[in-house]
Amino acid sequence: MPKYDRIVITGMGALTSIGNNVNEYWQGLMNGVSGAGFITTFDTSKFKTQFACQVKNFDPLNYIDKKEARKLDPYAQLAIAAADEAMADAGLTTENYDPDRVGVIFSSGIGGFLSFQEECINYGTNDRTPRFSPFFIPKIICDIGAGHISIRYNLRGPNFAVVSACASSNNAMVEGLYHLRLNKADIILCGGSEMGVCEAALGGFSSMKALSERNDDPKTASRPYDKDRNGFVMGEGAGILVLERLDHALKRGAKIYAELAGGGASADAYHITAPHPEGLGAKKVMLSTLDDADMSPSEIDYINTHGTSTPLGDLAEIKAIQQVFGENIKNLNISSTKSMTGHCLGAAGAIEAIACIKSINEGIVPPTINHFTDDPEFDADINFTFNKPQSRRIKAALSNNFGFGGHNACVVFKEYVP
Repeated sequence: MPKYDRIVITGMGALTSIGNNVNEYWQGLMNGVSGAGFITTFDTSKFKTQFACQVKNFDPLNYIDKKEARKLDPYAQLAIAAADEAMADAGLTTENYDPDRVGVIFSSGIGGFLSFQEECINYGTNDRTPRFSPFFIPKIICDIGAGHISIRYNLRGPNFAVVSACASSNNAMVEGLYHLRLNKADIILCGGSEMGVCEAALGGFSSMKALSERNDDPKTASRPYDKDRNGFVMGEGAGILVLERLDHALKRGAKIYAELAGGGASADAYHITAPHPEGLGAKKVMLSTLDDADMSPSEIDYINTHGTSTPLGDLAEIKAIQQVFGENIKNLNISSTKSMTGHCLGAAGAIEAIACIKSINEGIVPPTINHFTDDPEFDADINFTFNKPQSRRIKAALSNNFGFGGHNACVVFKEYVP
């Protein structure tokens, strides 16, 4: 008997710097496309970092009318676009689900950063006369993406946001998994969105020395596990998965991409931004996730790592993987798709979960691009899937994401077997 009721994925939606839907995104991963480029939305001449992985050619008016678009921060506009794709992909109509049994757990690491900056600048430059938009607060709060999705589709089940910085959308999926197992809903849309490349965000991350400053070659700036990695690249995007109780999915004849077998969360309890140097929290969350899924390390074929291209973070995560997987690490494929999408913060988990699911469906591992120099800190036996995708059967894939504050969240997907 299974440990819990089975939860499956029946729909997906994504927008990233390398594709504005799931298929385009996957093709970008398979072709090793870097989404990084110089920022064109504001003057970066005085910034140490002048590039990011921004969403391209996105027009919110393809999804919502002009009047409604003005009420939404771009992060919420992306959320709606991803939800539209996921709902259509899942074949959900008003006839095949009970709206009281469909929830939305959708996150953002920062929320409406662009709107927050805009309103504060307007206040500061207009003789400090308060002329704030009545939509200011609803545009910036991190839960409003979930709210807009539920309103758009009249989804009246559990509805909230999980905020844990860059672990947010992984935590959203874990919460969705738990709610479905407890039979609090039949379907939950889970994911995250981030569109915060602006002066305040770029300046803030830069002042922490968290960002790569490779302005001479932005496209190769995100270099997870490379000896010369020197910081992450800010990314934008949105990802959403339709999680569904297996019995409900079968009853309505849904296509099933994979099974969400388990999830977990932990804390480093170490530092506000730096990871535990030995990967203590990362080790704990992977073990917790495997236990939740009733799986052993030997059953995992692929790990989509947090892999942000920071000197400390990449090393700590690999130390944790070595502790969890031991000799089995030699049988794993490991890759960081952030080498292509940049770090999408609160959206990263959902976007990378889609990469895991597609890898299971297609039998191919997306690469870690931009590898030039081996780092002697890493065991030569570890297969980081450098520069080119690799074909193999993937029965199960693990996805890690960690956030400032020491938040760790992990999910594991496996091949759906009836």
